[in-house]
Amino acid sequence: MAEQQLIYTYTGTVNPKPGDKDDDGQFLYPYIPSPELVKVVNLAIHLQRPLLLKGEPGCGKTKLARAVAYELNLDYKEWNIKSTSRAKDGLYTYDAVGRLRDAQLLSANRLSKPERDNTIKKFENPSDYVKYGSLGEAINNKQKRTVLLIDEIDKADIDFPNDLLIELDKFKFEIEETGEKITAKYPPIIFITSNDEKALSDAFLRRCLFHYMEFPKPERLKEIINAHLEHEKKINEQEKLQSNNLLEEIVNKFSHLREEMEKKNGKSGKKVSTSELLDWVKAIIYEIDKDKNKNKEVSRLFDQELHPGVLLKSWEDYQNFAKLIKLEGNS
Repeated sequence: MAEQQLIYTYTGTVNPKPGDKDDDGQFLYPYIPSPELVKVVNLAIHLQRPLLLKGEPGCGKTKLARAVAYELNLDYKEWNIKSTSRAKDGLYTYDAVGRLRDAQLLSANRLSKPERDNTIKKFENPSDYVKYGSLGEAINNKQKRTVLLIDEIDKADIDFPNDLLIELDKFKFEIEETGEKITAKYPPIIFITSNDEKALSDAFLRRCLFHYMEFPKPERLKEIINAHLEHEKKINEQEKLQSNNLLEEIVNKFSHLREEMEKKNGKSGKKVSTSELLDWVKAIIYEIDKDKNKNKEVSRLFDQELHPGVLLKSWEDYQNFAKLIKLEGNS
């Protein structure tokens, strides 16, 4: 096991402030977890087990890890899995070509003295040719625990998860080229997402905790919408949506659309997601804001199809479902 365990408690109540950005300059938004999700996150932290998350696309699997890292003030790393991903790449890569090039430069004796001294120093330390991957960085963090997202693990080769058993179980690995053994001082908090494209082995599953993320119910969808509007300082728009029962109407139409799409496409078929709902709300707010006649900006939204292209992404869906997202009002 890792040398030291630090206890953290995730509450799901600490969210980014308006304008907060991640290390890549992307804006951070509130995350509203269910009570059940908060419990299993804390269990995974305490047991030092990866948390395997499943659920339909758009239910919030990917954004959970960043939300946990933000609240707990921990480093955040992300490993996006592709069909060509190899387990070793998540740990480290070794620049053998670069080391060979340095050897040739030293043999040719064409470097200036400062360049030669620097190259000799690097060449004599093989570790300088090692570049850690996201999992390797998380295990090798000597300062504090790291939150790591391994996203869409089922996209990789079927043997990929099994190649990570020891690393995920013991939080350690060896750099073959240098013989250096890396063991976590602070065990990473690992979240793994899967869309069930491929089955995961029993050996892999035994090392994980599991949680299926249900799509948010209407009341929680309203919470999510309100949290995003507050985060974006759209308080006036938020009040208009609530005072005119427009928020209720939006969520009801969205939920009904999901139900009808599931009837036609099947439970595992394409359905609209939370992120698309948030975009739809923003599109409706845009319609409110652009009208100069502030006395009619809400009532005029009813009895028309409002930006169906935000929710429906194919001509077939448009033909089948566009009429379902017409807002209806009493005014």
